[in-house]
Amino acid sequence: MHESTILIENLLSMWWIAAAAVLAPVLALLTRRTIPDVVWLLVLGMVIGPHALGLADSTEAVAFLRELGLGFLFLLAGFEVNTSDMRSRAGRSAALTWLLCVGLGVGAGLLIAGGDWQIAAVLGIAATSTALGTLLPILKDSGVLGAPLGKATMIHGAFGELLPVVAMSLLLTTRATLQAAAVLVLFAVLAVVIVAVPARLFRKVPLLGRAFAAASDSTMQTIVRITVWVMISLMLLTAVLELDVALGAFAAGLLLHAALRGGAPEHVEEIMHKVEVLGFGLLIPVFFLTSGMSIDVIAVLGVWPLLLGFVGMIVVVRGLPVLARELWTPTGSGLETPREKVALGLYAATGLPIIVAVTQIAASSGLISVTVASAMVTGGAITVLVFPLLASRLSRSPEEAGRAQS
Repeated sequence: MHESTILIENLLSMWWIAAAAVLAPVLALLTRRTIPDVVWLLVLGMVIGPHALGLADSTEAVAFLRELGLGFLFLLAGFEVNTSDMRSRAGRSAALTWLLCVGLGVGAGLLIAGGDWQIAAVLGIAATSTALGTLLPILKDSGVLGAPLGKATMIHGAFGELLPVVAMSLLLTTRATLQAAAVLVLFAVLAVVIVAVPARLFRKVPLLGRAFAAASDSTMQTIVRITVWVMISLMLLTAVLELDVALGAFAAGLLLHAALRGGAPEHVEEIMHKVEVLGFGLLIPVFFLTSGMSIDVIAVLGVWPLLLGFVGMIVVVRGLPVLARELWTPTGSGLETPREKVALGLYAATGLPIIVAVTQIAASSGLISVTVASAMVTGGAITVLVFPLLASRLSRSPEEAGRAQS
């Protein structure tokens, strides 16, 4: 194909994707954010995609931008997570809760798949993930991010994104389990080195650190460039090691946050703001729109019992265990009312990016069909649409509810 023709196809697809990215927040504002921006992105992706109007296609260039969008989504999620919170009593409780959830999920998957443990692992991992990156803008818009409910959601979301990615790398691989574990350890060591060496260099050479900091607000944007380089380095490392790139991006956010908190805490908010502008301005919308473009709505409607069953499975193996632990065991979350605890269960059961990643791996390896993958992704989209909406209504005080209705 002629180069100019390829360029036109790429630009035309990106034109429709960019137009949909502009329209999505307009629709979110018109619905008073009852339907969040990310859901509109998925819906509009379905509309412009090859299974509906056929206006845009996931060309090679678009697919690469999608991977970068996934990276920025997980990078920001990692940035938002405080590693000290993950080591706290609430963090240990959230980790134990996730292990309980994945045990229930894989057990349910074995029943559904007739004993096939690989399909059971796909279902169990997908059903127990938490879309921390997707919830982040929703929590910010609702104003609960700094409240106990927001903090508890962030902790559950951290483990609900990190541990499923680790489980994917261990269970959904052609490697033996011990070999896969060794590869994960190797990745962890190399990731720490990639982040620690520049951080140590800046601390040992203060003049260099001050120069980079002074240039961060100029056209050079040095700190942002370093952040993007670290993210791409760890994504490249995971790709070389045949791990999921989401793990690399999430680890980049976690490690950079920890390094900056220890050396230059004043730059954390500045970097996050700039990375949010870069990510949410283009790349993250591309990820959600292309996720919607991959969904065949007609095929999914043809397997609607599977769709509803998967949503129900998410509620049972992820939402209910989180709620039960909050109601009947001390978790250190700081939540006091049953409404807040139900809201936490709903937030924790909101999943999408991991579901997309798991189903892509499973479909490409022939474990599940494309239709089943589309149904699972659609189920994840339903949780993003319904669960945060219910959670925000439950977590409102009666005064806030009255003001919202007026």
